[in-house]
Formats: sequence, structure tokens, C-alpha cells
Amino acid sequence: MATTYKILGQVEPSDTNNADLYTVPSDTQAIVSTIVVTNTSGADKTFRIFVREAGAAAATSNAIAYDAPIPGSGQVAFTLGITLSATDIISVRADQANSITFQAFGSELT
Repeated sequence: MATTYKILGQVEPSDTNNADLYTVPSDTQAIVSTIVVTNTSGADKTFRIFVREAGAAAATSNAIAYDAPIPGSGQVAFTLGITLSATDIISVRADQANSITFQAFGSELT
């Protein structure tokens, strides 16, 4: 298996719905080492992060952060080591549009 270290995904949700940060491609496994959440506004916000096995619906049962607070102009980094299979999805949500960015870093194994 070949391992590629990379930025897995970057997104700034343009609304308050769930947005996909990263979907594992077919015939691939992934290890998510770090997810960085940045509040680009000056006001306190909240966010959610879901790990959706095989594209399951986002729910409290697959949340790794749920309405987690982030201070204005603040940053939170999660060092996780999450292992994912093909079609697994990481989705994110911000409580205000265009105010929080999400970045996932890790490796893909093909």
C-alpha cells in the first residue's frame, strides 16, 4: 500500500447546514491525524464535527464535537488518529455562515 500525506480537506461552511469536509475515496483508507477549527469572526461561536461511517446520517451518536464553543478569533486543534474506510465521511457544521473554517490533515493509503 502506498501512503500519501496530505491536506484531506478544507471548508468554510456558507450556511448553518452540515458540510462535508472529507470523503474517503473508493479503494482507499485514511488516517486523520489532525482537525483544525478556526473562528474567523470576532464573536464566540459553536461548531460540530461528525464522523459518518459509510455515509451514515450525521447524529449525536457519531459526533466528536457537538455545539463545542470556540472563542472569537480562536483556534482549536484535535489530534485524533481517526482511521477511516472507503466512503466514510467527516462532516462539519458552524452556528453561523462564513465564520468558521475546518481543515483536516492526514494520510491516504491506496
